[in-house]
Amino acid sequence: MDPKFANNAGVCVPEIVFPAKGVDLTRWACVACDQYTSQPDYWQGCEAVVGDAPSTLRIMLPEIYLDKPGEEERIAAIRKAMDQYMKDGTLQNLGRGFMLTRRTVDGKTRTGLIVALDLECYDYNKGSTTLIRATEGTIVERIPPRLRIRDGAPLELPHIIVLIDDEKKTVIEPLYAAVRNTEKTYDFELMQKGGHIEGWFIDGEQMIENAIAAIEGLIDPNKYGREMAPLLFAMGDGNHSFATAKANWEKLKASLPEDQRENHPARYALVELENVHDDGIVFEPIHRVIFNVSTKKFLADLKAKLAQQNPGGIVDIQLFESERRFNRCFERAVAEGGHVIPVIIQGKRGFIAVKKPTAQLEVGTLQAALDVVLKATKGAVIDYIHGEDVVNDLGSKFGNIGFLLPSMDKSALFKTVVFDGALPRKTFSMGEAHEKRYYLECRNIAK
Repeated sequence: MDPKFANNAGVCVPEIVFPAKGVDLTRWACVACDQYTSQPDYWQGCEAVVGDAPSTLRIMLPEIYLDKPGEEERIAAIRKAMDQYMKDGTLQNLGRGFMLTRRTVDGKTRTGLIVALDLECYDYNKGSTTLIRATEGTIVERIPPRLRIRDGAPLELPHIIVLIDDEKKTVIEPLYAAVRNTEKTYDFELMQKGGHIEGWFIDGEQMIENAIAAIEGLIDPNKYGREMAPLLFAMGDGNHSFATAKANWEKLKASLPEDQRENHPARYALVELENVHDDGIVFEPIHRVIFNVSTKKFLADLKAKLAQQNPGGIVDIQLFESERRFNRCFERAVAEGGHVIPVIIQGKRGFIAVKKPTAQLEVGTLQAALDVVLKATKGAVIDYIHGEDVVNDLGSKFGNIGFLLPSMDKSALFKTVVFDGALPRKTFSMGEAHEKRYYLECRNIAK
């Protein structure tokens, strides 16, 4: 951390690496690797757009290819491309500063601030009281395959979005007001229906100091009514990528002498900060699709497990031939209370009804049972899907089951995590797949 900008919030002012002038940014910027994991056509479309142009598609691994044949060769190609882009001038160092970014997609505009956060201020384990926390359960088994990509890589490029609870809009919004009429670093259309994005590089010392002071001002142990360990940064998107950066740092730190640990670039991770109160942020539900199962048996096992985990009430699963009958019965079930979760299976719609559920949220009720039944069902695979239409399509195929979940109130996020801990994993998504953060800015994490 630059001593000039020392602070108590775990914020580091990064050296941002960015494509040189002349690089086609529409072909450079690519959506987060953890999207479209069951839709190879999307990634083939990206290949068609990019062609042989410089692109972040060449320096990240879409998770559709994770743990698949050829993964080792793909990772080797990523390393080669990173080295090439740094050597041939494709990437240039803009210097130390923040990047203010403004993204408009599907009629919604949100503003973010690219900073680096100290991984020493983060703990994803249950019961964590660090300044930076996971908002959902972290699956530690998901870290090692992602660590293979980050371990030894000279560059990081973030799709991580970290939220701040800044109701008075003291951090990001004043920066935008100050730079909106100044020269932009970028202003272009994102590929594959990603919308429009613009950015301003902020390297003025006073602006940086003011922003950091405003962030420190959000640290308040009594913010939510009683004294609790303050939560300053809550993971919005990219929780497992941030956890992977932490694992990489812990591994690297163990090999470093004490005097090299404080300022090693890998101690920090590049993220986009966004204010949860930004009007452009909408929490979308993340649905589930189960693949490769005997649907009748899977539903029977799921019902039994739900009944076991929710002993205080009735569990029912119903399927309907007609949409009209489904709608009528669904509305009645919702009115009766409890958790009611729509199901799509081989062209039929239905729902799971759990009266007096143990969990607070529908996603908690469903996921707790799915975790057990999936483990006991040979060949079964789960995917987490953004968008009802995709769930309806995939869930209707033979051997698949789709589950639709409701959205969460974003204003309750910080208080819920402070008092109750991390939410069930994949509880919410900040927009649908094409609204996710695109890789754009980079940072050197090699010493």
